[in-house]
Amino acid sequence: MTNIFERIKNFNVSVKELKDKVIFLRKLIPGGSQHSFGIYVAKIAGMPTSVVHRATKMLKQLEKNHTSQEVKDTLKTAAENDVQLSFFKLDDPLLEDIKEEILATNIDTLTPIEALMKLNEIKRMLIKK
Repeated sequence: MTNIFERIKNFNVSVKELKDKVIFLRKLIPGGSQHSFGIYVAKIAGMPTSVVHRATKMLKQLEKNHTSQEVKDTLKTAAENDVQLSFFKLDDPLLEDIKEEILATNIDTLTPIEALMKLNEIKRMLIKK
């Protein structure tokens, strides 16, 4: 798009890569990035390990394939063979307890202090796990 539209410019965030870490330097530099750090960002954001692992596996498959047809075939195969991962374990009893706690709460009648106390209660439920 930068070649087509005069006012569009391509920038990326400067990074410093160490062994297994990436440090975002908070500095915009002209041009595209050599690597995508989406999986790393997902990992540090607390995404489930299974999601990060699957994304890493798919990225390695995509990097092996060079043509766009190969990429399409790889994605199609991955979609056919794997079920969609969820960010949450849907049969997790803790999530069910939290859901029930939230649904049983009438937020229209809570004072701000009561809302904070309820939030703290839910947070304690998570910490106990």
